[in-house]
Amino acid sequence: VHLRNMDSFIRAVRQVEDSNPGLSPLALVRALRRTTGHDDVMTIHYLGASYNLSDAEVLETAIINASSFSFFDKAIHHIVTDYGEERGVVLAPDGTTVGLAPLLLGIESGLKAKMEGTPAVGIFPLTLGRTLGLSFLSLQDFPTSYRLGPNGCWDNVDHPKVFKLSRPATMATNAVINGGMDGAILGMDITNLPASEQPQALSEILKGYYSFILHEGQGLDAVTSHVSPRRREISRSILEPLDLHSQVMETLALVWKLEKTEWIALDTGVGKAVKDGLEAFVHKFWDCPQIIPRCQWGAKAHRGTPIPLSLPLQFLYVHHTYEPSSPCLSFPNCSRNMRSMQRFHQEDRGWSDIGYR
Repeated sequence: VHLRNMDSFIRAVRQVEDSNPGLSPLALVRALRRTTGHDDVMTIHYLGASYNLSDAEVLETAIINASSFSFFDKAIHHIVTDYGEERGVVLAPDGTTVGLAPLLLGIESGLKAKMEGTPAVGIFPLTLGRTLGLSFLSLQDFPTSYRLGPNGCWDNVDHPKVFKLSRPATMATNAVINGGMDGAILGMDITNLPASEQPQALSEILKGYYSFILHEGQGLDAVTSHVSPRRREISRSILEPLDLHSQVMETLALVWKLEKTEWIALDTGVGKAVKDGLEAFVHKFWDCPQIIPRCQWGAKAHRGTPIPLSLPLQFLYVHHTYEPSSPCLSFPNCSRNMRSMQRFHQEDRGWSDIGYR
């Protein structure tokens, strides 16, 4: 049984690569798009139709369909069920959840631009622009904080199979935005390769970004390459210089043109909805750090009735842990440390919860 984590997805990709020596990463990512049926008009506008392939690529697609169709289809095709289960997402080694569709569209955009020697104009629209714009508009009557997200939690972080959202979904769930930021980063990394350097295999691209290894005494500052725990700062450095408002508005105009719904642009509230939505996006996904929710690291319930804090807070203490003294270097180890501290505080010290205060 394939688990819904990034490591399982990378292993499945590598199996396809190993069975098809010489398979180019662009041919593979196109075949994955074909397998999952992601050929909407805007994707075709930027990347071309995935079914318009050469005989060799058709053969490669047939191999994928025969060997791993069910897994790839379920792993990549994004939906949210009526029961709040988000599919088409995987648990990354850093403890965050990532939508695979926008991730792969960003990588494909970069690979296509690299191969053709052209600007990768589709990276932002396909990874973030379309999703953010449509989410802002569809929920413009709601508070801005409800136009993005939500996050959720896995049934089991060691053997993840089901991801449940914390509230009704927008088009731009946290996982979809994480995947979009990652797709934009990796797509731009590929386009910025020296002319003489060819892209790595798809599995190696993903492994280098998600499955890097930290050693004892080494922090993230020692990692010079782009890695997933830094997606917020890296995506900000790439995208903030752009005029995001104009980029999203141009993306929406293209969507409406391709879908023959240009009349939507006559809505005088579109510009403000995008402006307000982008302010919420910047605050939530760039200004604020990534927060791993309690359910993600496996917290036990609070004992008794918690008393909510009264805002505004007059002061706030930030402190580090004393035990375990060695820093955790992976999400599973960090989660185990958190559960150990909570167990010590609740059972040995008799506190109501882990000592956040």
